[in-house]
Amino acid sequence: MGDPATGETHVTRAWVLHPDIRNDDRTRDPERALEEAVSLAAALPELEVVGAEVVRLPRPHPGLLFGSGKIAELKDRMQANEVELVLIDGPVSPVQQRNLEKEWKVKLLDRTGLILEIFSDRAATREGVLQVEMAALSYQRTRLVRAWTHLERQRGGLGFVGGPGETQIEADRRAIDEQLVRLRRQLAKVVKTRELHRKARAKVPFPIVALVGYTNAGKSTLFNRLTGAEVMAKDMLFATLDPTMRRVVLPDGGPEVILSDTVGFISDLPTELVAAFRATLEEVLAADLICHVRDISHPETEDQAADVHTILSSLGVGEDTPQFEVWNKIDLLPEDAHQAVLNSAARDDDVVALSAISGEGMAAFLETVSQRLVGIRHETRLVLPYAEGRKRAWLHEEGVIETEEQTEEGFVLTVLWNDRQEQKFRNL
Repeated sequence: MGDPATGETHVTRAWVLHPDIRNDDRTRDPERALEEAVSLAAALPELEVVGAEVVRLPRPHPGLLFGSGKIAELKDRMQANEVELVLIDGPVSPVQQRNLEKEWKVKLLDRTGLILEIFSDRAATREGVLQVEMAALSYQRTRLVRAWTHLERQRGGLGFVGGPGETQIEADRRAIDEQLVRLRRQLAKVVKTRELHRKARAKVPFPIVALVGYTNAGKSTLFNRLTGAEVMAKDMLFATLDPTMRRVVLPDGGPEVILSDTVGFISDLPTELVAAFRATLEEVLAADLICHVRDISHPETEDQAADVHTILSSLGVGEDTPQFEVWNKIDLLPEDAHQAVLNSAARDDDVVALSAISGEGMAAFLETVSQRLVGIRHETRLVLPYAEGRKRAWLHEEGVIETEEQTEEGFVLTVLWNDRQEQKFRNL
């Protein structure tokens, strides 16, 4: 986005549109959805949102999304505001994108493209970067009707918003497929290394506690308060994209745990992005306890919680994983609502109300974590006949074997595992 010659960063003037399609069965409030889309745009520092509006549509136009009258009206508004980029909060087909860019003489990004751009800007680990590049290539593969530049990008983003200019690159599916093969090879190496680290961690008898939740719910602020870590915690969507893990000793003789801060979830997250970030969210799959952090002050907190549950289910996080809800940001509530939330949380064993900013409710949160982790891992002595090689291999994969010796009866093993692992083992 910057100019290499001057070192200056060009700020792109953006306009955000949320198409409110009448026959859409979604119940989200369009004004709130627009607000979230503007927050998404604000997550990219090089964008300046100069306008935002809900566009009501009886039905989407196949070639242009909007009707010709609305397109002309929007074009006048964009020209008057010197808009360079239009962000459409929803799916836009390649043909619609090309036609609208031609009509409005601007660049255009749909919701998936914008989220990819943010992911690219935020991804900090090698694996995160590779996952984003693969998701971006798969997305671009369907959009060869227009120029794309991100394979030669000079910044952290993907080149959808800017980059080396609008140079036309002769790019066909074969070129993309070759790049995808190369990235998959690199990713396989990175994932292998990460798996070794995960197995090494599994051998450490510390339970994993994962903080999950809708983006901007305050997970990183809570993580920082608990660990003293300087994880980026900004009032910004998708502030965290790579899981950060820290060892924490719970107070009053509580257990040592590994605390994991994960990427925030969001409604209508495109399926290819859920797949791309499955590895980033693997710490949630391996967690002994899940803390679902909610922004209880947000008007759509219930809808956000439902979106989180949907994504957890799609990742394969089962009902058998212990979890409880953390109602965060109670400091933002008016006094009467503040008290009502505290009373409601006090009546529910699966809820803790707190403020990660002020610290109110933190003692109750830590106590709940300690209680939920009591007996979460236990030691078992097993005797495996030599014919049970598959079971022994599975135990090694899980990294739960403490000691192992060979006897006439077979392998005598001491394992340290949780109830879920024991159940899986018994069902092998």
